[in-house]
Amino acid sequence: MKITFIGGGNMAVALIGGLRKQGFSAAGIQVVEPVEEARVRLTEAFGVRCAAVADAAALNCEVLVLAVKPQAMREALVPVAGKLSTQTVISIAAGLRLTDIARWLGGHQRLVRTMPNTPALIGAGITGLYADPSVDREGRGQAEKILNAVGSTVWIDSEDKMDAVTAVSGSGPAYVFYFIEAMEAAALNLGFDPAAARRMTIETFIGAARLAEQSKEPVSVLRERVTSKGGTTEAALLSFGSSEVAAGIERGIMAAHARGRELGDLLGKD
Repeated sequence: MKITFIGGGNMAVALIGGLRKQGFSAAGIQVVEPVEEARVRLTEAFGVRCAAVADAAALNCEVLVLAVKPQAMREALVPVAGKLSTQTVISIAAGLRLTDIARWLGGHQRLVRTMPNTPALIGAGITGLYADPSVDREGRGQAEKILNAVGSTVWIDSEDKMDAVTAVSGSGPAYVFYFIEAMEAAALNLGFDPAAARRMTIETFIGAARLAEQSKEPVSVLRERVTSKGGTTEAALLSFGSSEVAAGIERGIMAAHARGRELGDLLGKD
């Protein structure tokens, strides 16, 4: 499988690094990146071929990964529009719908839309994928192999749900960081030094997430087991409840979902 990345930013770097760690040959990867400094870094780090523009060699691939910012996608696709044949095209750009990408590519339909999240940068991401019906088993396998290089994957049965994927897991790390910030601030107010506050908070998140991952029981049961009647945990949870923390989180995710749809309309507008 030959892969060409359009764009050499952080997520492309994560994917290329993950593929190389899994033994994928550098000779099978190319990057189209207009910034010379970025091309030099990619070549030095991974030994891959880089080009400033999408030349004939770059388009000689089985898979084209669109790794540019959503607002720059239309312009980035101008040089390749109408030049693709059987390539599987994978978009990792948030919000962009396949109908718009297909139009910008001159009608190319073999498309997969994905939504990775930032833990992919350390190989711990989760990516939602949706494939156009024209994508066969081989194309889906190609997409899955590439995104599995930076974490786990889940296939979504409707493109309409991709905005929900963005709202839950795509934006999700920011929600976790937000809660970590709040817990660290509380620890500091309780007299801990910054290093101890950070370590206790982050290790608590890591441990709780691993416990939830390895347990066959619902997280609600795990929460109840930590919550003794009249105890300290109950006092905290009652306070969270009175402040409608859970409802606030749900409203926030719904707001992210609505904004995702708005951005899709805006970015796809002619």
